[in-house]
Amino acid sequence: MTGEKTKRQLISSGSDFESKIGFSRAVIDGQYIFVSGTTGYNYETMSISDDLLEQAEQCFQNIEKVLKKAGCGLDQIVRVHYIFPKREDFEPCWPIFKKYLGETRPAATMLVADLMNEKMKLEVEVTARINDVTE
Repeated sequence: MTGEKTKRQLISSGSDFESKIGFSRAVIDGQYIFVSGTTGYNYETMSISDDLLEQAEQCFQNIEKVLKKAGCGLDQIVRVHYIFPKREDFEPCWPIFKKYLGETRPAATMLVADLMNEKMKLEVEVTARINDVTE
């Protein structure tokens, strides 16, 4: 693969956390896009729902937006990590995960860990592969 896609590119959401902590919303490196852990925070309303399923939906809407900026889509996700503070919240989210990734079926891992803010009920991290039509 040659051209712009092979250069390392940083994608920002404009969040203050990126500059304060030192990370990017996503990094394009070669044929892969690495999307940082994404929560259900709604950047348009600058709020986060108290509802688990609304947060799960918002996670994937946020991920979809950053993948689009990178010239990619949800159907190009090859790896997903689900992170939950409470393991019992994982199964109720399955229908939403299937809605967004059911056809793609990436490799997946679920982890239980504390998140940065108690309002956050899940965090989703993905890796996508850029499809090159010349391959």
